[in-house]
Amino acid sequence: MDIRYQSQHSFLIGIDSDGCAFDTMELKHKECFVPNTIKYWNLQGVSKYAREAFEFVNLYSKSRGINRFPALIETLTWLKKRPEVQRRGVKIDIPQSLIDWTARETKLGNPALQAEVERNPDPGLKQTLEWSLAVNKTVDFIVDKGVPPFPFVRESLEKMKGKADVLVVSATPLDALQREWDEQNISQYVSVICGQEHGTKKEHLAKAQHIGNYAANRILMVGDAPGDYKAAAANGALFFPINPGAEEASWQRLHDEGLDKFFAETFAGAYQQELLEDFNRRLPEKPPWKVIDA
Repeated sequence: MDIRYQSQHSFLIGIDSDGCAFDTMELKHKECFVPNTIKYWNLQGVSKYAREAFEFVNLYSKSRGINRFPALIETLTWLKKRPEVQRRGVKIDIPQSLIDWTARETKLGNPALQAEVERNPDPGLKQTLEWSLAVNKTVDFIVDKGVPPFPFVRESLEKMKGKADVLVVSATPLDALQREWDEQNISQYVSVICGQEHGTKKEHLAKAQHIGNYAANRILMVGDAPGDYKAAAANGALFFPINPGAEEASWQRLHDEGLDKFFAETFAGAYQQELLEDFNRRLPEKPPWKVIDA
C-alpha cells in the first residue's frame, strides 16, 4: 500500500499512535493481546508467566512498540527460556515459518500474512493469522470508543498546524488508526495516516521524505518506543520521546518547548541528547526474571 499526500510545508512531523498519542497501549496489550496469545498458543498452563513475558516485551522493555509478529516471537522465546515454564513441561512452539516470514516481509500485517498463507498453507502461519485476526476482533470489541488522546496532544497538533506536514506513523492496523483518530476529531490535523499495511515506520518516514524532500533537521519523529527512535535515526531525523509512565508531562514539554526548538532549528545537539539519555534509562533490555537456555 503506497503512501500518498501532497507536501505543503518544509517541516515533517511523524507521530506514533498507540501508547504515544493515545493511552491505548496497555489496554490493548493486557486485555486484547494477552488473552488471545494464551488461547491460540496453548499457554493456559503457564498463563501467569505468559502474561509477564508478553507485557515485558510489548510494554516494559526496549522492544516496546514493535510489530505484533516479531513481538510474538520474542515473547515465546523469553517464555521458552524461563525455568518455571520448563519445570511445568509446557511445550512452547515457535513456528520456523513465522520466523522466516517476518525476516523477509516488510509489510508485517494481516493482508500480507493472509497472502502468504494462501501461497503456503503452513500450520504455523495459519495459527498466527488466526491469532492476529482474533486480536483485532477483541480490540474492536474492547477498545471500541471513548479513549481520548493524552492531554496536550490536541494542543500540540494545533501548534503544528500551518507549519509542518504531519503523519501518523504506526505499526497498528490502518482501520483501527483511522477509527481512533476520526472519533477524536484529530485526523483533521494530519496529512496521512500510515499503518502496518504501509510497511515499517522506517519506510513510512523514508517515503514521506521522498515525497516532500525535507531536510533531515526538519523531520521530527514523536514516539514512545525505541523502535520509533530507530526509525527516525535511520532517516537522519530528530526524535522527541513520549516517556512511558510520563506521557502527559512529555506532551506538555513538546508543546511548551520542543516544537519551538524544532521550528527554530535548535533541537539538534544538546537538547536532543538530553531527551535521549532520559528516555534510554527508562526501558531495560533483559527481563527481571532468571532465564536459561531451553
